[in-house]
Amino acid sequence: MFGASGGVGGALLHHLASDPRCGRIHAGSRSPIDALDDRTIPFRFDFNDHASLAAAANTIAAPHLVIVSTGLLHGANMAPEKTLRTLDPEQMTESFAINAIGPAMIARHVLPRLPRHQRSLFAVISARVGSISDNRLGGWHSYRAAKAALNMLVRCFSIEVARTHPLAVCVALHPGTVDTALSRPFQTGIAPDRLFDPQTAAGHLLQTLDRLKPEQTGHLFGWDGQEIPP
Repeated sequence: MFGASGGVGGALLHHLASDPRCGRIHAGSRSPIDALDDRTIPFRFDFNDHASLAAAANTIAAPHLVIVSTGLLHGANMAPEKTLRTLDPEQMTESFAINAIGPAMIARHVLPRLPRHQRSLFAVISARVGSISDNRLGGWHSYRAAKAALNMLVRCFSIEVARTHPLAVCVALHPGTVDTALSRPFQTGIAPDRLFDPQTAAGHLLQTLDRLKPEQTGHLFGWDGQEIPP
């Protein structure tokens, strides 16, 4: 998996490490992480260094499950835009680089490695706010647009991959509002039963992935397994 040191990514890693079905787990992050057990193989990657993505993929043979748990909403001198007046080209570029282009480059290198005649899963962590038809509030322009782009890329990848890997499932996942550094400044007004700790969110996502069938490839699904309209 890519993004194993984040809030949701780290929780996913712990869930997978406790699953006896997982024989080997490649856990990638920008900063070094410790192996949880002898099945865990840490690696480093950087979206600013595309060669690192190719190098990481070269160490992974025929993966049955690939999860990309990366994302950027805010940071130093960066916050979700509330109005057109705050649009900034550098912020938009960074948002697209992390939220759409980076996962697309991972897909470029790992999707051809999926087993051709066995069920396999490629999932990216996206967001409901990337749904165009579900957008009724506006704002958060860069993040919404980048996640919408990611959802479209997943759709494109699913069509291409299905030609050679008919049992593959390529999807985008919305984890809900998770109590991590990414969402913490924006949790006001979230009902307690709709704010998930990372372990709970990771469990929801893995349960959803377990249930998905090849004919559901190419779509965005919520934490509860319900399809979210594009």
